[in-house]
Amino acid sequence: MSRANPFGDLDDFGSDHAAKPVPAETIEKIAESSGFPSRKAASATPPATAKETGQTPSPSPARQPRRHVTGRNRQINIKATEETITELYRIADAMNLPLGAVLDQALAALEQQRKT
Repeated sequence: MSRANPFGDLDDFGSDHAAKPVPAETIEKIAESSGFPSRKAASATPPATAKETGQTPSPSPARQPRRHVTGRNRQINIKATEETITELYRIADAMNLPLGAVLDQALAALEQQRKT
């Protein structure tokens, strides 16, 4: 006994007519009125600030990548406030240490404080 192919005859679902191409100007007008950004080169006008657009600013500027060869091979994900994250990176930069080493020292100091 053989089974019928469920996708064997799909001619009933075919299109009755070919799609008409839409002019590029029409697409640009629709995109602009909908607030979609263009991929074209930016204009010479300065971009609007977050206050002017009503959008929230991005949480932090891009940081320089840190490349430290260490024995640390485990990763943790911790939620923190923006101020805490900024302070952690500031301390790591000032000490020229990777974040894991700063965490090690902070935990050791906390443990020492708890013992006293």
